[in-house]
Amino acid sequence: MCFWNSWSFHQCRWGYKNVSVVQAVVEGYDNARIPLDVIWNDDDHMDAAKDFTLDPVNYPPSKLQPFLKSIHASGRKYIVLIDPGIAVNTSYGTYTRGMAQDVFIKYHGRPYLAQVWPGPVYFPDFLNPKTSTWWAEEIARFHQNVPVDGLWIDMNEVSNFCSGLCEIPKDKTCPGPGIVTECCLDCKNITDTRWDDPPYKINASGTKVPIGYKTIAKSAVHYNGVLEYNAHSLYGLSEAKATQKALQGLEGKRPFVLTRSTFVGSGKYAAHWTGDNQGTWENLRYSISTMLNFGMFGMPMVGADICGFYPGTTEELCYRWIELGAFYPFSRDHANYFSKRQELYQWETVAESARNALGLRYKLLPYFYTLNFLAHTTGAPIARPVFFSFPDYAESYGLSTQFLLGSGVMVSPVLKKGASHVRALFPPGIWYSLFDMTRAVVSKGGYVTLDAPLNTVNVHLYQNMVLPMQGGGRTSEEARTTPFHLVVSFPAGTESSEAEGELYLDDDERPEMGIGRGTATHVKFYASIGNMKVRVWSDVEEGEYAESLGLVIEKVTVLGAPSGAGKSTSIMVGGETLSDTHVKISEMSHVANVDEEVEEEEGEGESGGGKAKRGMVVEVGGLALPLGKKFDMSWQMEIAK
Repeated sequence: MCFWNSWSFHQCRWGYKNVSVVQAVVEGYDNARIPLDVIWNDDDHMDAAKDFTLDPVNYPPSKLQPFLKSIHASGRKYIVLIDPGIAVNTSYGTYTRGMAQDVFIKYHGRPYLAQVWPGPVYFPDFLNPKTSTWWAEEIARFHQNVPVDGLWIDMNEVSNFCSGLCEIPKDKTCPGPGIVTECCLDCKNITDTRWDDPPYKINASGTKVPIGYKTIAKSAVHYNGVLEYNAHSLYGLSEAKATQKALQGLEGKRPFVLTRSTFVGSGKYAAHWTGDNQGTWENLRYSISTMLNFGMFGMPMVGADICGFYPGTTEELCYRWIELGAFYPFSRDHANYFSKRQELYQWETVAESARNALGLRYKLLPYFYTLNFLAHTTGAPIARPVFFSFPDYAESYGLSTQFLLGSGVMVSPVLKKGASHVRALFPPGIWYSLFDMTRAVVSKGGYVTLDAPLNTVNVHLYQNMVLPMQGGGRTSEEARTTPFHLVVSFPAGTESSEAEGELYLDDDERPEMGIGRGTATHVKFYASIGNMKVRVWSDVEEGEYAESLGLVIEKVTVLGAPSGAGKSTSIMVGGETLSDTHVKISEMSHVANVDEEVEEEEGEGESGGGKAKRGMVVEVGGLALPLGKKFDMSWQMEIAK
């Protein structure tokens, strides 16, 4: 459950050294005409890597606040990172207030000492009710100075650069805050408890190590005597709950939280990214199965770092990655401090791929947002394995190189270096290209070789759907004000069939998505074809919200109309003839380079069985149907003999 902008494109990097650099990144996207909605800071904005602080030289309020005003004026959002480790520093207010309120995890009655980016740190105990209050107060203090639109909670596995029981060394000085991951504390292993030294090891990047390796000691104690051994996997979840509650409490609006560590139930409070993925072709491929798994785990808002977090990406990998990542539920480019710059405008080939793929994503924002609503109310994943919609098609069970958005939009990306084609599996039926709706794959079930030259990604719409789209834009705020376009997909050449779809819109602010408060509209779309008559209609719940925005349906495109369909005799809405519409009719072409060749001549079988029928694309434009009101549109088609 996230705000509208979060379904758009995000840009981040560890290493944006000052406000001017961040501003230049936004300008770079604008100059390249690439959509961008959310700009992020890693820990670069902090003073000595301390949470809820600003670097007084590189990110002073006098420079950051005007930048944020311009960001917000353009309809964009700003998000920053915070880590759970609180620097042990008596001049640091967050630390002193935390100590006064006794909010840290303990070991033998004293706060447990660890080391992360700021140096020596204590970890908040989010199982303690007092900690959530303290955390919310710290977020509120920070927000008064920096009106962020969300928070990114990282390193919350919990990550610790040391292991065991540690003390601040007396005979040496630890290096100051910075990119230092070696432990500089005086530490000793804890081997006298069964919690810290159980009769098994864990696999840490291929090495068998004790269970407390580079994290909190398992005999450390949380609120009410709960051992870290029992609470370890809950840390990210408990921090996400506290952060979500704190952000919501600021203005009562829907918050955005991104977390690295998750547990069952985390999807209710936070989005997730897949961590520090590498900029390799293997990781590009692996990102799909990881995304699909997390969707089934109950984390619907998920994605991988586009182009790879580290090491430096390549131009080809980056343009193929944005062609895939544009369709992750959470779509963000993010890179490591040591990697070369990889914003999507750094190469013209990548910029062109981004304009193409993100251009379609921004047209599909109503669909993404509706899937978000369905995830919130039913638990259904947003990005789904193909077998979710085709449980009887066993060939799709192990498919991890393609995926569905919702029930019928399939993404088939290029995943191999140097490739200009994709061998994609198509379950039986008719699949229409969303980049060129006159082209369709007619499948009996099998693999199809698709052209995928530079800047091309294959995205297909399945038959029997009504897909709501909008006109797109460079920001989601711009896109969401554009007229709607309904795409109705029938089996190619059918003479009788039905289709349906739905749309959810709300004010993007109230904490819970749902119908019943006057700040949302839910529309069910239906379509049918029979006796050479096409009918498209809607059923609307609480249409007042959509009406208040003046949203209209400007165009309806019907895919798969019978061959030979000519100009319609009339367009009827509510029993009245519309006079200002215009109709465009195109002949469909079928992709036939299938493992088992599909003939393109007319014949039997609407769904790929037998010979494929020719179909037509009928586009009815010039409409102005209020989205918030029920409508019933139909037209009789003439047949060219």
